[in-house]
Amino acid sequence: MSPASVHGRPPPSDSGQLLTIGQAAEYLGTGQRFVRRLISERRIPYVKLGKHVRLERCALDAFIAAGRVPCR
Repeated sequence: MSPASVHGRPPPSDSGQLLTIGQAAEYLGTGQRFVRRLISERRIPYVKLGKHVRLERCALDAFIAAGRVPCR
């Protein structure tokens, strides 16, 4: 039995998971520099935890979906 179910809370979903810049770059298949540029240009939402920057996986999925080019 998982610790989350012991307390009666549902386990956190992967879509709301907070990722570091390195993890986000790996998830997108890009370099960290590209992710940092997206953040500085405010093209992708981010979370500040003190001095640390984190990105939600669902925000990365939305960024990917927004850039999707449909088939003809």
